[in-house]
Amino acid sequence: MTQPIHILLVDDDPAENLIMRGLIKKVSSVEIHLHYCQTIDAALDFIQAGTPVSMVLMDNRLQQCDFRETVPALRQQGYIGPIGVISSSLADPYFQKFEEYGADFRIDKGELDPTAIEFILREYVTRA
Repeated sequence: MTQPIHILLVDDDPAENLIMRGLIKKVSSVEIHLHYCQTIDAALDFIQAGTPVSMVLMDNRLQQCDFRETVPALRQQGYIGPIGVISSSLADPYFQKFEEYGADFRIDKGELDPTAIEFILREYVTRA
């Protein structure tokens, strides 16, 4: 039996949580549990609480900061799993240096669909 995959979505827009939940329901190849935090502080508390997290999907911009601050904060907290930066636009030049900040991949929110989610899980999440 395959263990469920736990994805932590960090996004300050609650509508993105609803959209992601709808997409994840369409992924049939694996059981996914989606956890949601609106702020980086809530995400850091969630990680510190010891809840299993297979992968983090981090919105590019949260209130006054972006992934160049939030992703390193997760890494400093001790999270070693894959982190993907999601954004409605990947046009800014700093997205080309996402790996320097500890992110594993980036994807446009418009490209997220069940097929993309399954691909990301195959590429970045090791299942025991």
